[in-house]
Amino acid sequence: ISGFDWSSIDTSHLPSSYKTNSRWEKKLLQLADHFLEQYIHLCPDRKPLFVHPVNECGVQKFVSTTLRPTRIPFPELYYWSGCASFVSDYLIMEPLRCPTTLPSSLYSPTTILRYQRGNCFDFSVLLCSLLIGAGYDAYCVHGYATLEMCSLDQTQEVCPLLRKPPEVPEEEDPNKYRIKYPVEPQSKFELQQKAKEGEETQPAEEEEREEEVEVEQPKRDPLHGLRVHAWVLVLSGKRQVPENFFINPFTGNHHSTTDECFLGIESIWNDTNYWVNMQDCRQGCKDLSFDLSDSICWEVMFPRSNEPSQLPTESPKKDTDDVVSDPSNALEEKGKIDRSFEMPLSWVAQIKISFREYENPFPEGKKVILYNKAKLEKWAPYANGDGLVERVTVYADSDCTEEVEVKEWFKHREDQLYLREVNKQTQLITDHFRRGHPLLLKAHSYTSLEPETGHTVEYYHTARADELWKRCESATEMTEYFVGREDFLHMRHIQFDERDKKMQKAGVGTDANPRPIVQITEYFHRNPKKPADEDIEERIFTVTDDTIQLTYHLEVHDTIASKVVFCRVIGRKKREDEIFLSRENSVTYQPWAPEKHKNMPYLYNLLQELRIQQKLLKQRVRDSEAEV
Repeated sequence: ISGFDWSSIDTSHLPSSYKTNSRWEKKLLQLADHFLEQYIHLCPDRKPLFVHPVNECGVQKFVSTTLRPTRIPFPELYYWSGCASFVSDYLIMEPLRCPTTLPSSLYSPTTILRYQRGNCFDFSVLLCSLLIGAGYDAYCVHGYATLEMCSLDQTQEVCPLLRKPPEVPEEEDPNKYRIKYPVEPQSKFELQQKAKEGEETQPAEEEEREEEVEVEQPKRDPLHGLRVHAWVLVLSGKRQVPENFFINPFTGNHHSTTDECFLGIESIWNDTNYWVNMQDCRQGCKDLSFDLSDSICWEVMFPRSNEPSQLPTESPKKDTDDVVSDPSNALEEKGKIDRSFEMPLSWVAQIKISFREYENPFPEGKKVILYNKAKLEKWAPYANGDGLVERVTVYADSDCTEEVEVKEWFKHREDQLYLREVNKQTQLITDHFRRGHPLLLKAHSYTSLEPETGHTVEYYHTARADELWKRCESATEMTEYFVGREDFLHMRHIQFDERDKKMQKAGVGTDANPRPIVQITEYFHRNPKKPADEDIEERIFTVTDDTIQLTYHLEVHDTIASKVVFCRVIGRKKREDEIFLSRENSVTYQPWAPEKHKNMPYLYNLLQELRIQQKLLKQRVRDSEAEV
């Protein structure tokens, strides 16, 4: 934390409302003082309340009037998550001067935004102003929290970007009466021996675990339960909020009201009133009721005329004369004091956030957050030339010395890249793309951008004409996977041979010296509209041997698949585009096929069609190589 000197800030440009109090505000402060007198008289053992600290001009201001509900015209700031994220990113956290006492001042949200720094109360007031302006039922909270929360220490927490989604439990099989097959028999003696070995090794393992726990557990905080903190409470109801929750303004994170990090509440306030908590907080906040209309749980400073109050209706005797002489404390009939009061308008100027401030929220150019065995770095959009906005580095140790994995997030890239994952142990890089890439990429895994070094590419197959879903390529192989094709093709596997070494030595490029194709294998799903003996399951084009092998699908009752093999005639030179068929170079095994599929004209037409397909396949393979 830099030693910023708040006493040196320029206040000359501030409006007059910052430097003086109106008549209505003075009356408000008198009522607040009177409330505090009653509160101290009724609860002498309670800690001081945060009611009217001085502002940046040294003028006492009531905390409710320091809130300035404002609706900022950015879509993300219409939601609590966007507001919380902006405040936590835009401001630099400053700890309280004394962790167990309240701050002596509370500056306006406009000043806090100008200098981009503040303590937990400054964070909370700014965030609460934005939330109320967005329509939430939000309140600033003065209470107590753990050391980690007060000091913004997240080194014991898992990075939010690395948290795994909760596993959905599998539904039990509703069929209770299904056949239960017998379990494989096991030797009772072997089970006994394993149990004995487990008993022997268990004490040693427990000792190791205890040592690990002792190392990992943080030391006990001597000020536990005494550290003052401020955060934001959002009550259910408005903006369709289903349940009450807390927001830690330092991190912008959502917390349950039963979270053990929050140790107690003294008071809460919004822009219209101030409530004091009258409930027991020895068990933290988990048992607290947030029904503010319940006068037993919450003492309101300015109740409506029909709301009861726990505090005495008259001040202590020594102050009775002063109270009666004050016109702001006029007694009602039967000696009751009317504490109903309409809150003055906020003295704070309108909160303004420019588009440039919103797009570049980090005061130091970037933000670094340390988590348990992880480091998170954030940048503003367009701060980096490659569009990098977030990076998470995962480490193998708590000292963050050995990198295991790096994840990077990008925005506003022309190629639609939004996530890159780097495995530091295997050096495997995986790029993830949104829809809109020129080649319709979805993901690309590689260790090097050099060709033929091992690439796995996934595509948005529904946008491609060939329905290609995935392609895996190495120096000697290429495998393509398809989804939803009309011809039921689902996989194509290509084997390559090594390039001509003489041409490589001569410096000939890969385009002029392509890898020789050894074999092309295609696999097809079953086409229910065709008979099985006409529906090809697998076809293999062995280019080097000039052979073609077909394997057909099986019917339900069949046991052996039909096959057709076209071979090259040994000793006979083949002419270009010649189709030669004889009994010597064709082998068929079609026990279930009709006779017409076994005659030579049918096989000749089939071979002719396959030769055309082979020629097209070779060109597709070259196109795939070029695409990779």
